[in-house]
Amino acid sequence: MADNLVIVESPAKAKTIEGFLGSDFIVKSSYGHVRDLAKNDKAVNVANNFEPNYEISEDKVKVIADLAKLAKKAKTVWLATDEDREGEAISWHLFEALELKDANTKRIVFHEITKSAIQEAIENPRKIDKHLVDAQQARRILDRLVGFELSPILWKKIKPSLSAGRVQSVAVRLIVEREREVEAHKFSSAFKVTANFLVTDDKGISRNLKAELPSRFKTKEDAESFLQKSLNATYTISNLEKKPGKKSPSAPFTTSTLQQEASRKLGFSVAQTMLVAQKLYEAGKITYMRTDSVNLSQTALNAAKKEIISSYGEKYVNTKQYVTKSASAQEAHEAIRPTYFQNSTVDGDHNERRLYELIWKRTIASQMSDAQLERTIVTVNSDKVEENFVATGEVIIFDGFLTVYLESSDDENTEDAAEGLLPPLTIGQNLDLDFIEARERFSYPPSRYTEASLVKKLEELGIGRPSTYAPTISTVQKRGYVVKEDRMGKERKYFVITLKNDSVKQEQKTETTGTEKAKLFPTDIGAVVNDFLVQNFEDVLDYNFTAYVEKEFDEIAEGKLKWQGMLAEFYQPFHKNVKHTSENAERASGERILGIDPKSGKTVSARIGKFGPMVQMKMNDEDEKPQYASLRPGQRLETITFEEALDLFKGDKILGVDPKSGKIVSARVARYGPVVQMKTNDGDDKPQYANLRPGQSLETITLEDALELFKLPRTLGKFEDKDLIVSIGKFGPYIKQENSFTSLPKTDDPYEVTLERSIEIILDKRSKPDLIKNPRNLGKHNGEDVTVSRGRFGPFIKFKNLYCAIPRDEDPFLIELPRAIEIIEAKKQSDIEKIIKIFDENKDAKILKGRYGPYVAFGKMNLKIPKNQEPESLTYEDVLRMAEAEGSTASKSKGKGKKTKKAAGEKSGAVASKKSTGKKAAKKK
Repeated sequence: MADNLVIVESPAKAKTIEGFLGSDFIVKSSYGHVRDLAKNDKAVNVANNFEPNYEISEDKVKVIADLAKLAKKAKTVWLATDEDREGEAISWHLFEALELKDANTKRIVFHEITKSAIQEAIENPRKIDKHLVDAQQARRILDRLVGFELSPILWKKIKPSLSAGRVQSVAVRLIVEREREVEAHKFSSAFKVTANFLVTDDKGISRNLKAELPSRFKTKEDAESFLQKSLNATYTISNLEKKPGKKSPSAPFTTSTLQQEASRKLGFSVAQTMLVAQKLYEAGKITYMRTDSVNLSQTALNAAKKEIISSYGEKYVNTKQYVTKSASAQEAHEAIRPTYFQNSTVDGDHNERRLYELIWKRTIASQMSDAQLERTIVTVNSDKVEENFVATGEVIIFDGFLTVYLESSDDENTEDAAEGLLPPLTIGQNLDLDFIEARERFSYPPSRYTEASLVKKLEELGIGRPSTYAPTISTVQKRGYVVKEDRMGKERKYFVITLKNDSVKQEQKTETTGTEKAKLFPTDIGAVVNDFLVQNFEDVLDYNFTAYVEKEFDEIAEGKLKWQGMLAEFYQPFHKNVKHTSENAERASGERILGIDPKSGKTVSARIGKFGPMVQMKMNDEDEKPQYASLRPGQRLETITFEEALDLFKGDKILGVDPKSGKIVSARVARYGPVVQMKTNDGDDKPQYANLRPGQSLETITLEDALELFKLPRTLGKFEDKDLIVSIGKFGPYIKQENSFTSLPKTDDPYEVTLERSIEIILDKRSKPDLIKNPRNLGKHNGEDVTVSRGRFGPFIKFKNLYCAIPRDEDPFLIELPRAIEIIEAKKQSDIEKIIKIFDENKDAKILKGRYGPYVAFGKMNLKIPKNQEPESLTYEDVLRMAEAEGSTASKSKGKGKKTKKAAGEKSGAVASKKSTGKKAAKKK
């Protein structure tokens, strides 16, 4: 047994550190937090100076028991959790839970997982910093008090199962307010006037010079008047000004700037960035990834300088130390940087390599010279109008840091950047006009938040800290208050007026505007909850107050403020407000009265109901039972109109009477979508149904269209003395020949296909081999066979253990190897994007993105993640326990006396073979 026990949070970190220490050290993991506040209302004893009641997490009982055995045998226990407040709190909880002694317990911290950093930490241990622990305790207790007291009010005043949080609710407020700014934006237009001149250089080559009027015309008439006045004008360069300029590199990454830039450049979500960065840190490839400091150590500065000289040359070096703007940042910490600057790339999965390269480039660029530029401003005047055109150009004289890296921007609404190299020009030079264009441009509403820009805003307001950004954004989405999605834009018309060849013409064009990609939108329930909280708990949701609380946490961490006093100052007025709101506040439903139905005289409104947003219709007399209707996809309480609400209450749309049968033909929304039906007036006849065809809608379908739909099934004639019938089933149109079914190709219309064509389709199918019994071998890819086969859900491509569905519009008999490889690579990328986490202990255990949220794939088992569990925080031990519990549940459901199904991975050694049966486990307890 080693004399020294080192405890860290994660197994990956433990594995890396163990490689740097000798045989006298054993390194074990706590698998994250080991204790938390009790889950009931006894978590905090408010009356006894906010005394917390901590419990060892159910899934950590065995972990603590194992660590306690090792700690008793060790001469020294080294607590080596992360260096931030959360890490300090984990060390303190371990100290308490393991009943350690001060005499043989040492706390060590390090900013990077390298041999030198670990050895230096061992040589410079300290005690647990109780001030940092208190700051973390205060945050946890305050957030628990807020959540436990606000959530029941939301259940009572809005709807069940809602919840609130101190920082999360403020984040929702930001998103709701931004959405309302966007919706309230009044679009205005102006005409941007640009000109294209032709300049002949000294080689006789004609080149373009693009210039623009500095001001815009407010109306089409003004713009057209300007172009009319410019007919037959002469253009001359009246001024030519050259100015030196420079661009400076950005500071090294902090947590928030890394999250923002990874979103812009790599398309990562905030949670994904932190997950990948955590892996890089634990593997010893980058420094600690939760930091708000831009400081670099002298060792890092020297290493960066050496790498720049080696790769780019002495003139590219400009060593500098950046100063952190945040007053709460700890300069003893470092920015996020590579641990070894000579490694511009590292091993790892695709995302790890990309994020590492981003960090390496940003850090190296921060220590490089400014880029030297020359900016040229050209003024072009006319002999017919007073307004001058201006052309700008920018030339890079010395690339400096730009040879490595340039920061991206969140601003989507910027106009085109300055032009590059301009043609040779002189003052007094005459220019040939190619054309002048006046294009109508519209004002932009504020940009909706992306995850990255929300992080930036939270940081600007001083709300939250590096460790809180990712969980905050994840939580508001899980609670259903915010959705991240793409939305299609809308078409709008604009005018373009052009002067060319001495004539002025105008035309109206169409553009798509308002397209959104991966933006954060508030849901209806999110907006209603936000309004209720802002109205009744203004202080808690106030941006300045939330930032003030963060500063108080900082003061507690510095030992300047007692955490109990800080909580008392907050809680007493807060609790009083909670009680008052619970007793006096009215229910909140976000109800909007839309108007009166002219036919029934009933009031139509939109509101939040028990199961979400809906519209209702009722008499003013409250005694009558109201009618309800759910909102359609894309409709929102805040924007739905009276006409749209009335439309939701419409019943069957009577289209007319079939002249042959005398039956009524109508259209309506059925259980599985819009249909047309045909039935007699007396209602005794069983109605006929038909699904609408693609492109048809209830609003526009005509009687003639509907009658066409009732032509199926069609009997085409006989083939081989059997009827051929065409119809549409669950999986699309088909041809039926007794008990044999043949899918109709997408190129054939079931309403028009002929007998001859149907026979051709059937014979073509018969001529092709059975892909189930005889898969097509397309050849080899990377030394492995690629085959096409058919399964229960259609044709697919098989490559190694990968099964790739073939798109429905592609013929499995016509696909060749190059196309198959494209489908395989697309499937691989899709699978990679689904991965949230892979466990080092067993590569077959993964956390994946699923249709209904994250889940654990473990062998052949799909394990549901507990509601309050962050997927990224799950450990392999957690997965084993979940698998055992799932196996136990499956066993019980089969009845007594039956063998328990093996947990996933047991056969391959993924689960420890020494598993107790249910009876043995009970005896041990």
